[in-house]
Amino acid sequence: MHNVTKSANQKGPAVVCIGGGTGLSTLLRGLKKITKNITAIVTVSDDGGGSGILRDELGMPPPGDIRNCMQALSNAEPTIEKLMDYRFDCGSLSGQSFGNLFLAAINGISDSFDKAVMKMGEVLSITGQVLPVSIDDIHLRAYFEDGSMVVGESKIAAAKNERHSRIKRVELAPADAKVLPECIRAIDDANLIIIGPGSLYTSIIPNMLVGGVVDALLGSDAMKLYVCNVMTQPGETDGYSVSEHIRELFSHADGKLFDFSLVNNMPVNREVLKRYTEDGAQPVLWDMEVVRELGVEIINAPITASSGNLARHDPDRLAREILRVFYEKAPTRLYSG
Repeated sequence: MHNVTKSANQKGPAVVCIGGGTGLSTLLRGLKKITKNITAIVTVSDDGGGSGILRDELGMPPPGDIRNCMQALSNAEPTIEKLMDYRFDCGSLSGQSFGNLFLAAINGISDSFDKAVMKMGEVLSITGQVLPVSIDDIHLRAYFEDGSMVVGESKIAAAKNERHSRIKRVELAPADAKVLPECIRAIDDANLIIIGPGSLYTSIIPNMLVGGVVDALLGSDAMKLYVCNVMTQPGETDGYSVSEHIRELFSHADGKLFDFSLVNNMPVNREVLKRYTEDGAQPVLWDMEVVRELGVEIINAPITASSGNLARHDPDRLAREILRVFYEKAPTRLYSG
């Protein structure tokens, strides 16, 4: 491992966050207020919505999750941030985000997608860096317990609901997708590696299936922590407990990825919970004894937003709790800044 004291310096501990979707961008919004030394490693298997259209028509990796993470880390003027978030509501561009189109345009004048992401990061003056886990053309394939299979991230939830069968395993197509080398360097230099929160099978696990990522994680001396989702996700993790989330991560990685799991202990507002229940979601139950048997320590804390219509993590509470855990639990040799 590299000299972590030098890599941390005045910026704060070197933190690597792995995932995708809303969960990762929520985490980043809070973390950037605490440390400037952030690397977000983002999945590129999305094939639905505006990202899927740009992927199909322009032959580029899906920009949506990347763009969300860069917006979360952005320090640009408010007008620029609003522009990146603007979504067209009519015509042939209906539903398309300007931020996605902007990244697509930068990709068109760049040598590679990762270079385009770096240039967009400069435009938005982001804290840290955002890296696609791979620049290969990756699709997600899901196998169900009834023996059936479906290809395409955007099709998985509907297929699961139609079959009334749990997801047995997900794989990448092609299976030999290559990791972006900068991702491995970031993992090697990290003091703290955070996995999640986010959709288990479609935002988190796909990163672990890219060749080289798991080996780097298992070989890292950094403190590794998994942030479990607040609610189960219909079409992916119906009825899953904390241990089932962890077991699936370890199974797909064929190894023990982390020693700690952070879970929410703040009750969800009744009205909010009622709406989620009607949609088939419920709070993720923490079965502590089973988690301990997996060799993982559960840390529970009030890390959800206290208001609003969604049961989601609060960026500031989540970031503060993660850093508290890091300073209390990580070996002192990991960070002396």
